[in-house]
Amino acid sequence: MHPHPIGRPALARPRRAVAVIAALLLAVTLMPLLGGPARADNPIVQTIYTADPAPLVHNGRVYLYTGRDEDNSTYFTMKEWRVWSSADMVNWTDHGSPLNLASFSWASSNAWAGQAVERNGKFYWYVPMTARATGRMSIGVAVADSPTGPFRDALGHPLVENNEIDPTVFIDSDGQAYLYWGNPNLTYVKLNADMISYSGSPTRIPLTTAGFGTRTGDANRPTLYEEGPWVYKRGGTYYMVYAAKCCSEFIAYSTAPGPLGPWTYRGTVMPTQGGSFTNHPGIVDFNGSSYFFYHNGALPGGGGFTRSVAVEKFSYNADGSIPTITMTTAGAPQVGTLNPFVRQEAETIATEAGVETEASSEGGMNVANIENGDHVRVKGVAFGSGATSFTARVASATSGGRIEVRTGSPTGALAGTCTVPGTGGWQAWTSVSCPVSGLSGTKDLYLRFTGGSGFLLNVNWWQFTGAATGGNLLTNAGMEDGTSGWLVNGSGTLSTVTDVVRSGSRALAGTGRTGAWNGPGQDVTSRMTNGKSYSTSVWVRTPSGSPAAKATLALTANGTTSYLQLTPTATVNASGWTQVSGTATVSWSGTLTRAIFYVETAAGTDNLYLDDASFQ
Repeated sequence: MHPHPIGRPALARPRRAVAVIAALLLAVTLMPLLGGPARADNPIVQTIYTADPAPLVHNGRVYLYTGRDEDNSTYFTMKEWRVWSSADMVNWTDHGSPLNLASFSWASSNAWAGQAVERNGKFYWYVPMTARATGRMSIGVAVADSPTGPFRDALGHPLVENNEIDPTVFIDSDGQAYLYWGNPNLTYVKLNADMISYSGSPTRIPLTTAGFGTRTGDANRPTLYEEGPWVYKRGGTYYMVYAAKCCSEFIAYSTAPGPLGPWTYRGTVMPTQGGSFTNHPGIVDFNGSSYFFYHNGALPGGGGFTRSVAVEKFSYNADGSIPTITMTTAGAPQVGTLNPFVRQEAETIATEAGVETEASSEGGMNVANIENGDHVRVKGVAFGSGATSFTARVASATSGGRIEVRTGSPTGALAGTCTVPGTGGWQAWTSVSCPVSGLSGTKDLYLRFTGGSGFLLNVNWWQFTGAATGGNLLTNAGMEDGTSGWLVNGSGTLSTVTDVVRSGSRALAGTGRTGAWNGPGQDVTSRMTNGKSYSTSVWVRTPSGSPAAKATLALTANGTTSYLQLTPTATVNASGWTQVSGTATVSWSGTLTRAIFYVETAAGTDNLYLDDASFQ
């Protein structure tokens, strides 16, 4: 039987005094807040132990960068960093580990808490680890063209040395970037515009009791500041949120009129809770709301060295102060719904029981190590007027099993069952489909796996087909049937590619465009309903360049053609797939004679790749 890893929190920081180490070992015996087999929405990652959350908002998604605690750890044993993302704050997609200790030739151990930021179209991930040459913690920086990587060491050596941990980066409105870090001291440098070098020397921020509160019982640490700083700006106020005291830690914060102070202590954000003697904050605004990320020891087997990341939604007080936030099992509410009529990654999960994830030969990750009775829950799935069939991309090195499509609970109403055959290998992929019924409106979806003993099957992605009154209006939306159903709006050439795909075996290529408005499209005239709201989702990338792409609908009625922008523009590039999505109401006057759905760019004639398109 596989160990069913469930949640792994992040590392704590080095403690120099024997007394402090003793305190840590004592604290690890604390009972977890959320122990037991039940799966609540918090923690948000349940397939491994994660810690030290660092959220980043990009192109309509929250990307979450974490550390990983190894199973059954008795210390902060961490070898890699992980990335997750969500468009709705409850269903989180596992993007695997695009950065680990082996990414840095000079590092030997301790892949501890870091943070990623975006600047000038690139993503910079600042992470601490032990330098092989000195045996001391040092901060490195990795760079990528996509928030999910792959990341590479930008320097080939540490950016900051001298036993430093817990880097956080803040880019001010004037363009100046700051790197802060530290335990027991709080230090900063001003980063240069290249984000991989700095000006001047590391400077310590004075840790005064007025600025960071008063600690009792430790003459060597008069203030509450411990580690894990997180700096951001709201309005004209600068916030520094950090782990306070030790041990166990709580989360506190200070504010200042500028990025370097003077700081004023403001109080507690999150009290000591959760079965982990460390905590680590991360705060972002997303879709008009504020979110606080942290870690605890809530998952089965969780504790001080096996932690798990969680999130809460909160609102600032009228005076800008942060309210006291309590850990919950409910977590943040869902933002919007999930569209089942486009391909969804199987590793997009709200909660689960028993499954794990692994790298897929078709790219990205897949759900693996599935045994009889395991399940995955996806929250808030919008089936609309109904679904008629379910398709999954599966593999099995044994005799396979079954996927039960259920709603409400793992034993809830059965909508359909797909039989998965043996395929000859865990990465030997095939697609299976089965009819479903009783699916309409918005429901929580449960994919329950059944079969014999041992591992049954792997799942890479899944997708529903809508009823005649709903569903995807685009044919061959996954491009598996070549260019069938597709046309060029304007001038250009269509073909398929197999070396750059988001899912399946093919993607659509639009080349030879002579105008920004030229692009791949489909005639959807016969499928349109006047006055209806349509949702669009299409994944786009380029072989080169970084144009702003969007989906448009050209409507011809009574001899007049109008153009409706279906999605906001989104910057696409060659480093990865970008989702271009949005919702728009389509209406016209008179008789509709032609409706062309197509993808274009705001400017330029860059070649485009498309995959996994939906218009419904």
